Amino acid sequence: MSITNVLLANKSDLETLSYDAFRTRIKSDTVAGNRLVSFFATPSPSAPDQVGELHCVSIKSGRLCHFRSIWSSGVKYQQLTSEVHAIHCFEREVHEQFGLEMPGHPWLKPIRFEGKALKRMNDYPFYKLEGKEVHEVGVGPIHAGVIEPGHFRFMCFGETVEHLEIHLGYQHRGVEAMLPKTSLRKISPLIESIAGDTAVGYALGFCRAMEALCGLTVADEVESIRGIASELERIAMHLVGLGGLATDVAFLPGSSTYGRIRTAIINLSMRLCGSRFGRSWFRPGELRFPFLQSHRDDIRKTLGQVQKDISIINKLFQESKTVQHRLKTTGAVPAKLAEEIGLVGMAARASHLNRDLRTELKSGVYAKFPIDLITEPDGDCWSRGMVRLREIDVSIEWILKVCESLGDVEAGSRVDYSPRPNSRVVSVEEGWRGEVFHYLETGDMGQLTRYKVQDPSIRNWFGLAQAVKSNAIYDFPICNKSFDLSYCGNDL
Repeated sequence: MSITNVLLANKSDLETLSYDAFRTRIKSDTVAGNRLVSFFATPSPSAPDQVGELHCVSIKSGRLCHFRSIWSSGVKYQQLTSEVHAIHCFEREVHEQFGLEMPGHPWLKPIRFEGKALKRMNDYPFYKLEGKEVHEVGVGPIHAGVIEPGHFRFMCFGETVEHLEIHLGYQHRGVEAMLPKTSLRKISPLIESIAGDTAVGYALGFCRAMEALCGLTVADEVESIRGIASELERIAMHLVGLGGLATDVAFLPGSSTYGRIRTAIINLSMRLCGSRFGRSWFRPGELRFPFLQSHRDDIRKTLGQVQKDISIINKLFQESKTVQHRLKTTGAVPAKLAEEIGLVGMAARASHLNRDLRTELKSGVYAKFPIDLITEPDGDCWSRGMVRLREIDVSIEWILKVCESLGDVEAGSRVDYSPRPNSRVVSVEEGWRGEVFHYLETGDMGQLTRYKVQDPSIRNWFGLAQAVKSNAIYDFPICNKSFDLSYCGNDL
């Protein structure tokens, strides 16, 4: 199968532009409709705390593009956020990591408080609204129940939210710095724990990157099983989200039933690979567990029962007047705004944007077995719920179709990793939440020298802040659950 969601190049062969040309290229590509995937910096070899190169990765006409600019300390950086709004989180990250000055940036605030900046979390410059009847409401970072830490500062006029600022960084673990220091044999479990609810998505992105670097090929049958694993993860996590939405609007039949069905899906995953979350199912070049007739029968039986059960609860969920009243028109992000700020994944598709790497790049098994693109028109909590609901149905049908094409597939033998030296590779994977991004560099001996990871949450947290505006503060839990973003995926 043709793998188009990976881009490999020698360091010397990567398209290199002057800074002015680099900046102009990003702006012109945006005007031309090319989609920004990532913008990041890599350190100078002689000064690791300073920018060495600036990188841009985008999608143009169904293919990945990657170009760079070698940075010179004598050049004055000109911020792009005012003209290319989708780049704002990336520029903020570069500023935070390397201290690169960006005069005129409209929102140059920390993304995750890396390194020494962790000590300045209490100095965060929250936006202020003046007015006698304006009041602030602070929520978190400690929340009730089992939930990761994050602080939400609401500026309200009465019960209406005029502004929400989201303060993260409490989960910062320094994952990016750890990855190049970890042996290749031990790195996969670390990759799978970057965002534990997307273990398969992260693992597959890493596998493809390493396979490109090592010149490893994977059988078509293994690519198909990878697709099944990815779609099972999508189904399970969409069920979690739907159950959460049902809980937040007190639709208790949905809360209990979606949770029960989700248990059936993750238990199926456990029977297939020994982990309810799909961990250790794959390694670069390897399928670690056989895929036999008994497994295919199990998938058909389990998904067949899920289809019956979910059709009943979906009908009740969609017809409930309470659910409709709470979700429809709540937390809307119009398509134009969603595109401007760079939403990705299911949040973007709920705002009627065609952003799904499975259909944009049509890589691997998704080229052989195309999957339907699901979008909704209104960008509200209802639309985000309906995207999840409809994608479950599509994923189940897709898995069943792929299973029909497969025979028995034995587990593979252990593979030796020998990455090619002085190379760079970009890998993108459509996880259940959105696109997962990996960038790896190797040195003279083929050793990893740089690893950059990117969770879709870093792009979508700002979308949540926009969604809450002009809504009642008591609707925030619904908006938050409808986006279902990762704290640790943002904080790394």
